[in-house]
Amino acid sequence: MNGVHKNMFHADVTVFRFPPRRACAAAFLMLAGLLFSPQPTSALSFADARHLAVRTGFGAAPDHEVRVLMPLSFEAAVDHLLKLTRTTATTPPPTWTGTAPPSPKLRKSWDRQTRKSFRKQQNRRGRDLKAWWLQEMISTPSAFTERMVVFWHNHFTSSLRKVKWPDYLYSQNTVLRRHAFGNFRTMLKAMATDPAMLIYLDGRKNKAGRPNENFARELLELFTMGEGQGYTEHDIREAARAFTGWRIDRKNSRAVFRPKHHDGGAKTVLGQHGHLNGDAVIDIILARPEVAERITRKLWRVFVSEQPHPPTVQRLAKIFRNSGYEVRPLVKGLLMSAAFRDSGNRAALIKSPLDLIVGTVRLTGVPAPAERMTKFTKAMGQDVFNPPNVKGWPGGRAWVTTASLPARQRFLKRAERGWGQGPAIPNATARLLRSPAYHVK
Repeated sequence: MNGVHKNMFHADVTVFRFPPRRACAAAFLMLAGLLFSPQPTSALSFADARHLAVRTGFGAAPDHEVRVLMPLSFEAAVDHLLKLTRTTATTPPPTWTGTAPPSPKLRKSWDRQTRKSFRKQQNRRGRDLKAWWLQEMISTPSAFTERMVVFWHNHFTSSLRKVKWPDYLYSQNTVLRRHAFGNFRTMLKAMATDPAMLIYLDGRKNKAGRPNENFARELLELFTMGEGQGYTEHDIREAARAFTGWRIDRKNSRAVFRPKHHDGGAKTVLGQHGHLNGDAVIDIILARPEVAERITRKLWRVFVSEQPHPPTVQRLAKIFRNSGYEVRPLVKGLLMSAAFRDSGNRAALIKSPLDLIVGTVRLTGVPAPAERMTKFTKAMGQDVFNPPNVKGWPGGRAWVTTASLPARQRFLKRAERGWGQGPAIPNATARLLRSPAYHVK
């Protein structure tokens, strides 16, 4: 990747330092001032500021996403980005959100045509939901926020294919945003009783005498400790009993606890014995060091490099655990690490479809139909709200396949032409989009 790295930054200089006549003169003057005006010794270089902006967002527009960071020290820049993070979206949700699904009794009374119309409505709402989130990623004042929501969406997976009711996925998305930089323990407990999760991992079918192990298994394997890391099949069975009794109240689309369906007997999970419920099991799991290390490694692969550095991971995981599982200090620690700033880790991550699409729209400033963008994300292998399985998208080199590469090129060619909604983008920007280096960050 090192050769690619050099080419990428050469392309950056071409675009932003020596723009052709058609390029924005204001951008040229801005960059010239930044390059030749006296700067504090602690101020970020253009390359440092761009790297930080790219890794914490989607792309990096030089005039407003890179420029604002350059007068700052590295820590001040990280703090600035963290200060801008949000707990709510800025894009208005689809008008149908907040509606309850029809009851099974009502659906049984429908004729064939009504059922067909209902399925079409659900498909349309699913497209609305995807377009809504893409639009939020494009227009948000805090791309860092949506970067973290994407991470948690890929960690706590749920899909429209199984959940079917789009409003449940919208509600889950709002919960992930609310806790994206907050407390992992709080978010984990919220996910345990999230309606979309109760459907996706069959928690609503989990009851005393007939426990369903799906959620308990993924809680240990994927959400916390990691596959085969310090637990047994017995722990999974006992944990499943602890989570029995949760259902969805269809009148208000909220999770509700039904004591008659709960197994109140004694259980033993990870060596801890008692009349445990779901919250108690989560607290027991979070007492294990494997959890903090697993989350730290996953975030490392998103922000730093494909290969985590074990000593640094252990150090940051200890901070994460000792903080009571606060996400914000962990993320700051990752960004402040020497590995994050190491030049060898720049241009070392392959852009996901969301990176490529949202970043291109934000970089060029050319409006793009959000629903059309969702079709491209699907063609490239990242159909939002529909991860491939409970493990989510593997990322990395899996983003580049014989099927996804042509879709990437088709998207970039259409973006280069301005989507037919105005003049084509400047030649220098178009050359950047054509560069193989544009597919890495």
